[in-house]
Amino acid sequence: MIPPRSNRSQPLACNILRYRDLNRIERMFNRLKLFRRIATRYDKMAKSFLGFLHLTAAKLWLPGFVKRG
Repeated sequence: MIPPRSNRSQPLACNILRYRDLNRIERMFNRLKLFRRIATRYDKMAKSFLGFLHLTAAKLWLPGFVKRG
């Protein structure tokens, strides 16, 4: 659910926490799709596709923990 505009006369109820989580998930899928191997699904076997998906997610996730100096 997209939050309503601030100038709306009758504001609709919106769960901001749910919207934030949904947005975070959508952004993660968009980052994963930048890898051509995932976007085009070169791996036909589910096991190898899932393995590469895990490697890609780790590659995107780990730089947040490394201190850059």
